[in-house]
Amino acid sequence: MPIHLYWGDDDFALMQAVERLRESVLDPSWASFNFDRILSDQQNSVIMGLNQAMTPPFGFGGRFVWLVDTSLFQQCPTEIYQELERTLSVIPDTTTLLLTGSNKPDGRLKSTTLLKKYIDKSKGELREFSRIKPWEIDKLEQHVKTLATERGVNLSPNGITLLAELVGNDTRQLYNELEKLKLFAGNTRQPLSLEQISLLVQANTQNSLKLATCIKAGQTSKALELITELLQHNEPGLKIVATLVSQFRTWLWIKLMMETGVRDKQEIAKIAEIGNPNRVFFLQKEVQTLTLNQLQHSLPLLLQLEADLKGGADERSTLQTHVIELCQLFQRK
Repeated sequence: MPIHLYWGDDDFALMQAVERLRESVLDPSWASFNFDRILSDQQNSVIMGLNQAMTPPFGFGGRFVWLVDTSLFQQCPTEIYQELERTLSVIPDTTTLLLTGSNKPDGRLKSTTLLKKYIDKSKGELREFSRIKPWEIDKLEQHVKTLATERGVNLSPNGITLLAELVGNDTRQLYNELEKLKLFAGNTRQPLSLEQISLLVQANTQNSLKLATCIKAGQTSKALELITELLQHNEPGLKIVATLVSQFRTWLWIKLMMETGVRDKQEIAKIAEIGNPNRVFFLQKEVQTLTLNQLQHSLPLLLQLEADLKGGADERSTLQTHVIELCQLFQRK
């Protein structure tokens, strides 16, 4: 009775893993009888899932029970914990129980400890599917390399770097772009050229980072052009803002430590949550002409932009208005 716990905010990668696990458990001819997908908003969803997990499969293959977006590892009432404790030890070997959620399991909860115990005992899997931070270049490139190998797309090291820059941490887009590149390459064994990749791949995340650079330089016209381009490519406004917040937050930490005299790259990388300490040197160059006051004032403006978008404000005009305000902030020395 393998028990698996998948969590993280990379919904696409998580769903891909769920589908692979489901296919490995179910017999296609009996899938409709042996697959239970139980949503968290269903009444008594956990009890329902545990009851279904105790049910032997019909026909061939195993039973697959999936508790979707469960809160078991964030909060767990006493009666639910008692039911977990009673049931997990006696789930049949023919059942695979999967629990998924977006938040990291709270290790302080008894339910989390209990689930981890039975995950280990059943030789299941506790797996994280969180988005890679946009500035974690090494991880993004490794992610591209791994998926390109899996999909059979031949990329040179420079091609991997370019694709990571163009796609960023959007796993769904990466899968789609790799499928496109695979179809384009056909039976060719030669790695795709940088020119071919540039022509075929949509560069939303990279343009969001370029937008941050334009704002930092006070280039209002260029920033507005990039917003138009991003929206034309159906890039969600909140995703654009998330990239900007991440970038300006990193710049603020770097500038703050420069101002306070911190010199050790390892220490700076740790505080600013930068995966590669070698990147600190380049970030210091990027913020050299900026003032600490400018960067401090940029984050409240970005958070207000995020709040306005979440409140239902018009995406295009709201982005344009706030970006103009941000550019004006960085035009003042």
